Amino acid sequence: MLGVGFDNDKYIELQSKKILERISSFGGKLYLEFGGKLFDDYHAARVLPGFCPDSKIRMLKNLKENAEVIIVVSAGAIEQNKIRGDLGITYDVDALRLMDAFNDVGIPVCGVVINQYAHQPAADAFIKRLENLGVKAYKHYHIEGYPSNIKKIVSDEGYGKNEYVETSKSLVVVTAPGPGSGKMATCLSQLYHDHKRGVKAGYAKFETFPIWNLPLTHPVNMAYEAATVDLNDVNMIDPFHLEATGATAVNYNRDIEVFPVLRATFERIYNGECPYKSPTDMGVNMVGYCIVDNDVVCNASKMEIIRRYYDTLCRKRLGTADAEEIYKLELIMNKVGVDTSFRKVVKPALDKAEETGEPAMAIELPDGSIVTGKTSKLMGASASALLNALKRLGGINESFLLLPLVVIEPLQKLKIEHLGNHNPRLHADEILLALTISATMNPMAALAMEQLHKLKGCQAHLTVIPASVDKTTYAKLGMNLTCEPIHATKKLYHKS
Repeated sequence: MLGVGFDNDKYIELQSKKILERISSFGGKLYLEFGGKLFDDYHAARVLPGFCPDSKIRMLKNLKENAEVIIVVSAGAIEQNKIRGDLGITYDVDALRLMDAFNDVGIPVCGVVINQYAHQPAADAFIKRLENLGVKAYKHYHIEGYPSNIKKIVSDEGYGKNEYVETSKSLVVVTAPGPGSGKMATCLSQLYHDHKRGVKAGYAKFETFPIWNLPLTHPVNMAYEAATVDLNDVNMIDPFHLEATGATAVNYNRDIEVFPVLRATFERIYNGECPYKSPTDMGVNMVGYCIVDNDVVCNASKMEIIRRYYDTLCRKRLGTADAEEIYKLELIMNKVGVDTSFRKVVKPALDKAEETGEPAMAIELPDGSIVTGKTSKLMGASASALLNALKRLGGINESFLLLPLVVIEPLQKLKIEHLGNHNPRLHADEILLALTISATMNPMAALAMEQLHKLKGCQAHLTVIPASVDKTTYAKLGMNLTCEPIHATKKLYHKS
């Protein structure tokens, strides 16, 4: 295993303090644009071992007495049925999920902004749904000449046409289901309206990556590029920061490109003054100060880059990525000095597949040892590897049948005769359910189930594209799964 490279408690303490300082610097009210994922930042957890996926929301809970939330959704994303890839749900549905999550931790949502609204039928339907749920919806409109026509943007014909979101707390978190939703524009629109009302308020940005005070080509920052190859994000030295302070800081191309426009916008709102000298100045990110083992973080980031590479290979096979993305990832791998052999589970999985002539899987356990699983008439490779891993972790003899035929065969019969499946092999989730039931009578099965928590953070590699249920099961167990971009069969239609 990689070990711990990040101090999560220190991060929550420093980040909370930094945000409070920024609120104070603007006279007591701050619109904080939250980039990335608030509740489930698994990318950060993978590249910064020790980082908890819910760290950001835990940090905000420290400030919840003075915090509220605006959720922004692009009308275009609603109209296009845009899906959040990691959760498999549309952006409008994810907005509802975010509201529930914030309410669960005691941070109120003061409204949902529908950005770029132009009477899209799907957006109107979502607004009506929000109203029926008792949630306030606000319409923000396309501004002709955005983002270059500053004079019109910062006027009653620009931001002034947007509906104003009433807020009452000193910290207003502005977040969204995904990138391109219009978080920054929403913050600036609010600042314009507050200024007209005589309310002192400011803006800051909270992006975890790239980490501004790490080198440009540090593996953590390169892993961010790998994660955003589809967005064409590129890490860059912030030229505005370098000119203003003489110090080197890392930012990314979109923030650097938009900063001159943002600065001009601030100058119109704040009567000729901009509170920031650079895109880096806008940030409040303290992640870089909480890395406690650089070697661990570097190795984890290299592993993540390879994971992204395999994921993109598979997406290309499925028609959702192109060759240019793969080329970029190969360049990133070259920059950090790794290839797929850096991932220890790849070769054992491929060797097992060659030996058996069937799909196979390898799992690296916490002690660095590797177990494999093969495809059989009873179960797929993902399921058998999982069983073998639990045996090894529990010290159970490899030849012991945790799930005898008397348990497996009725499940296969159910799948084929009653549930309409053509493949009788059990998936990883079905194996775990069977093992759970067996554990009530079988002490060895109970022992195996007690090992499940040890799989969190383990690496796994499959020699074919997994069924969605297997992929989901491994994700829920906290395992990092990669696979070869090959389908298990030659059929054109692949049912999960």
